[in-house]
Amino acid sequence: MPEIAVKVTKAEYVSDYVLKLTFSDGTVKNVDFLPLADRGVCVKLRDLNYFKNFTLDPYTVDWNNEIGFAPEFLYELEPPNLCVAEEAAKYSVN
Repeated sequence: MPEIAVKVTKAEYVSDYVLKLTFSDGTVKNVDFLPLADRGVCVKLRDLNYFKNFTLDPYTVDWNNEIGFAPEFLYELEPPNLCVAEEAAKYSVN
């Protein structure tokens, strides 16, 4: 079996439908999953209690062995799935 290029090594609940994901290469992203919860089995993620009940499998974040996203997919996400506040902070002037 080929080695997966990047894995989710840590996941923390931030707020609403946002998880802070740490990847095996050290990259950290706040990912908003609400835009991903619009069809199929993923609509279950709209239930905040269900959403908060995530675990990590050996490669990525997982919900009850029903819903999981490839780590490469999560790694490559761009806004709007990246938290808007995180993106805005990159361009703030102090």
